[in-house]
Amino acid sequence: MTAVECIQLTLGYPNVAPVLVGVDLRVAEGEVVALLGPSGSGKTTLIHAIAGFIVPSAGEIALSGAVVSTRRRFVPPERRNVGMVFQHYALWPHMTALDTVAYPLRRAGLSRHEARSRGRELLDRVGVGALADRRPAELSGGQQQRVGLARALAREPAVHLFDEPSAHLDAHVRAAVIEELARQRAASGAAALYATHDPAEALAVADRVAVLHSSRLVQVATPDHVYAQPADVTVARLTGPASLLTLPVRADDPDAIALTIGEATVTVPCANATSGSSRDGDRTSGASLDAHATVLIRPDWASLGGRFPAVVAAVRFHGPHTDHYLDTPAGALVIRAAGPPKVAVGDRMSWSPHRCWRL
Repeated sequence: MTAVECIQLTLGYPNVAPVLVGVDLRVAEGEVVALLGPSGSGKTTLIHAIAGFIVPSAGEIALSGAVVSTRRRFVPPERRNVGMVFQHYALWPHMTALDTVAYPLRRAGLSRHEARSRGRELLDRVGVGALADRRPAELSGGQQQRVGLARALAREPAVHLFDEPSAHLDAHVRAAVIEELARQRAASGAAALYATHDPAEALAVADRVAVLHSSRLVQVATPDHVYAQPADVTVARLTGPASLLTLPVRADDPDAIALTIGEATVTVPCANATSGSSRDGDRTSGASLDAHATVLIRPDWASLGGRFPAVVAAVRFHGPHTDHYLDTPAGALVIRAAGPPKVAVGDRMSWSPHRCWRL
């Protein structure tokens, strides 16, 4: 069964242009879909509409097969079987962590003793059991976020809605919260929508990624698909580090493409080798003459050393790996290599691509 279904959904606010237009999205039971997009792309608006905080301008929303939102029919948030984790925590300032988590359990009909016992268990599971008697002002941001997660889990909803839950957390806390979130959601078997602007986070947590941009849902696919085969340049940039090179290409094989820089030509795997467009917009068969095209090369799709020339523009060491920023005749390129830097700024060197995607 479909846990969440949005059909031709248009969302917005009075006296402004629509935030989202014509969104069609389905989330299966037990599935995690990440909503990925820049600030202002409509991620929070869509999450809030599914939760019941916004009435659609057009289209409809259904939860577990039952329509809950149209322009004329609207089921209030408290009657929707969803659990919400807010970006800005949204904890009640007068309640302790334990009371906050116990509250939805009391609303569900548990006795005060049962609700508090279950609440303590949930706080323990997210790592803040020792802070049960503290109010929000006495908790760090990461601790508050974990309390918010425990509150959402307390409802045992059919659908979890996560609105950038790690956006304001330190890196080490973010990793712990995301791991706990994934573990708890998987244990419950609930579906989830996870809004984030971080491509690494989206690719890590989701079964599918829905990319939002310019008021539209522009691509929905598995994480490996949106990373390796983005629908356009915008999706390529939103889903991870993207080097876009413009150079002559030749595709005599549907699964491989010949890239040329200067006097050197290298043939690499390319799943859409013959389906790209030339610079002037004409479709190219690649059967005979070279044509200029834009190709995507991710940092892990190339290596230092090879037949193509470059000059090192910058080097960034990240511990496990180093990103090498290169100036090439075809455009700027980033190559990621394990370990410390292999070259220095200003060095003339060579590089080689291993795969690409034609845009």
